[in-house]
Amino acid sequence: MKGKSKKNRERNIVHFLYVLPNLILYSLLSIVPIILGLYYSFTNWNGISKKYKMVGFSNYIKILKDSRFRKAVSFNLRYAVMLIICVMLISVILALLLNAKTKGQNFFRAVYFFPACVSMLTIGLIFNYIFFQGVPGIGEALGIESLQKNILSGRNTAIYGILITNVWKSVAIPTVLVISALQTIPAEIMEAATVDGANGRQRFFYITLRYILPILSIIFVLLLKEGLMIYDYIMALTSGGPAGATESITLSIYRLGFEDMKFGYAISQAMIVAFIIAVISIIQIKFTDKKKIYD
Repeated sequence: MKGKSKKNRERNIVHFLYVLPNLILYSLLSIVPIILGLYYSFTNWNGISKKYKMVGFSNYIKILKDSRFRKAVSFNLRYAVMLIICVMLISVILALLLNAKTKGQNFFRAVYFFPACVSMLTIGLIFNYIFFQGVPGIGEALGIESLQKNILSGRNTAIYGILITNVWKSVAIPTVLVISALQTIPAEIMEAATVDGANGRQRFFYITLRYILPILSIIFVLLLKEGLMIYDYIMALTSGGPAGATESITLSIYRLGFEDMKFGYAISQAMIVAFIIAVISIIQIKFTDKKKIYD
C-alpha cells in the first residue's frame, strides 16, 4: 500500500513538472498582467512616469459619466449582435452543405477556409480598396446609384462595411467546428427519425440542433469577444470615422492610453469590458448547459 502511494506521488510530481513550464508562461503572460492592470486602474498613471497617485474608484465613476465610452459601448454591442447572428447563421448553413456528400466536397472546404489564413489587417486593406473603388466602379458601370457611394463614408452605413469584412473572414473556423459536431450525430438516430416521418426541419430542430448546441455555445462566446474587442478592421477601414461613428471600445482605449496618455483611465475601461464579456459568457454557457443532448 505504501509502495502504491509513493508511486502515485512520484507520478503526480512528474505530471506537475510537465505542466510547470506552461503554468509559468500562463501566469507571466495572463494572470500577472491582469493583476497589474487591475492595480493601475485605480491610479492616474500616464503609462510612462514612475510617479503616480492612487485615485481609488474615481476612474470607474468617471466612466459612468463619459459619453464617449457610452457611445463606444453602444457601437460594440450593436456590432457584436450583428456579428454573432450573421456568422452563426452562415456557418451552420455552410456546415450543413459541406457535411453532405457531394462531388468536389474537399475543394469547396478548402476554398471557404482560405480567408482564415489571411491576416485581419490585410483583409481590411483589401476590402477598403473594394469599397473605395471596386463597388462604386461597378455601380457606375451598371447605373445603380446606391452602389456608387463608398459604404464606409456614411455614418449609418460604415458599420455594415466593417461587418461584411469581418464576417467574410470569421465564418471559416465556426464552420469547421459545426462540421465536427455534425459528424458526431449517430446515423441511426437520423435514419429512425426519417422512418418515423420527421421532415428536414423537424430533424434539424429536434436532433441536429441539440447535438451542435455545445459547439454553438463556444462559437457564441468567441464571437462575442471578437465583437466587443474589434480593432484591426476598424483601423484598416475607417480609423473610427466618419466623425467617430465607428469608434469601438478597444480603439477608444488605445487612444486614451497611447495618444492622450491617460493609461490608468484606459485600463479601467478595459477592466469593465472584460467584466461585461465574462458575465455574458457565464450566463450564456449556463443557459446552453441546460439544453445539451444528455439532459
